[in-house]
Amino acid sequence: MLTISNTVTIDEWELELTAIRSQGAGGQNVNKVASAIHLRFDINRSKLPDFYKERLLKLNDSRITKEGVLIIKAQSHRTQELNREDALSRLKDLILSATKVNKARRATKPSRNSQRKRMDKKTKHGQTKALRGNIKF
Repeated sequence: MLTISNTVTIDEWELELTAIRSQGAGGQNVNKVASAIHLRFDINRSKLPDFYKERLLKLNDSRITKEGVLIIKAQSHRTQELNREDALSRLKDLILSATKVNKARRATKPSRNSQRKRMDKKTKHGQTKALRGNIKF
């Protein structure tokens, strides 16, 4: 069971973990050992709250298929157990990041004093450039 928050958990039956062979260079052992983990999580079939499901399905993520299945491939570690933990933690992080509500941005105007300072700085810079242009060698 994977705990997302105090009230939200994901049961083992909702996750499909498959051991596959890792990509990339290895050694003599690379062709014999399936140490990478393929995690498949069906968002629509899960018992996540509807808010979580909607937010996950709205994500523009290449790991989510059109059918609503999230696929995570973990192969950064040498052992299957560490890759399994990595895949589960990445799933948890993705779900938590999808449900985080960003604060709405309020449009603000620069203050009159900051506008005045900016204009003074621009005119001062222009005057020093003009003085440098008059000097001839």
